[in-house]
Amino acid sequence: MRARKVPAAGLADTLGAGWVDRTRRPYVRDGTAWVPVREGYPADADLPEREVYRGRGYHLIGDIAVLHGDAPTEEELAAILRHCRPRSIVRIRGYTGEMRIPDAEVLYGTAGEVRHREQGYTFILDPTRVMFAQGNRTEKARIAALIRPGERVADMFAGIGYFSIPAAASGARVHAMEINPTSFEYLRRNIMANHVADRVTAEVGDCRDLLAGVYDRVLMGHFDAPSMLDDALAHVRAGSVLHVHSIGDATDAIRERAAEAGFRAAIASRRVKKYGPHAWHMVQDVTIS
Repeated sequence: MRARKVPAAGLADTLGAGWVDRTRRPYVRDGTAWVPVREGYPADADLPEREVYRGRGYHLIGDIAVLHGDAPTEEELAAILRHCRPRSIVRIRGYTGEMRIPDAEVLYGTAGEVRHREQGYTFILDPTRVMFAQGNRTEKARIAALIRPGERVADMFAGIGYFSIPAAASGARVHAMEINPTSFEYLRRNIMANHVADRVTAEVGDCRDLLAGVYDRVLMGHFDAPSMLDDALAHVRAGSVLHVHSIGDATDAIRERAAEAGFRAAIASRRVKKYGPHAWHMVQDVTIS
């Protein structure tokens, strides 16, 4: 791969340059980024092609590799270390309670806070202390694209800001609510880190008690969202849109709840990702009339 050497801190600013080969991914190591170069432009080095990784699946959150499911073998750990050279490897056994607290095991290195970059946003977090919804990347981008400047948006389960920050960056006025105090502190820091403090009002507590006024859009990014529809429907009007997450299709329950609240609902269901055998993480886009 023909590449140019640039400081890793300046990588984001470099990627829009005309000489960058956008069909290939940059390679970052030890504070240096090697950026692929298009044909016809000079390069600093010709790097050997990286071997395709075919090992145990993982997510890289900042410089920490995060695994889910069964404990990995020594061979699987060694393959991950060779492939991405993480600071730490962490296994998440699961999440407990309504606050979704990780049951985490550090398998290698030293865990702790990271600054994770995703789709142009910065998320500060410790993946052993709070959940990071890595698998929802496409859904986060989709919601940001739907936002109209000036919308009043409720994010009922804000977490560390997965949806709140992209929504605010798209021009919304966001009311972000989070019940987990640890996640809330990261939410506050991430709002500042992404320069959207003038467009986000963040509150800690149960969203059912914090909802106020009428919203143009309500983000309900929690699998228990269908059980809280009555609370959300008390704060919408004709034309409002709710994005209701669930395990399996919740269309019938949503339509029934909307009717009980005196509304009609046009519902479009989408699959976000596979949740388990014969089970899908779904999101229902609900337009109120």
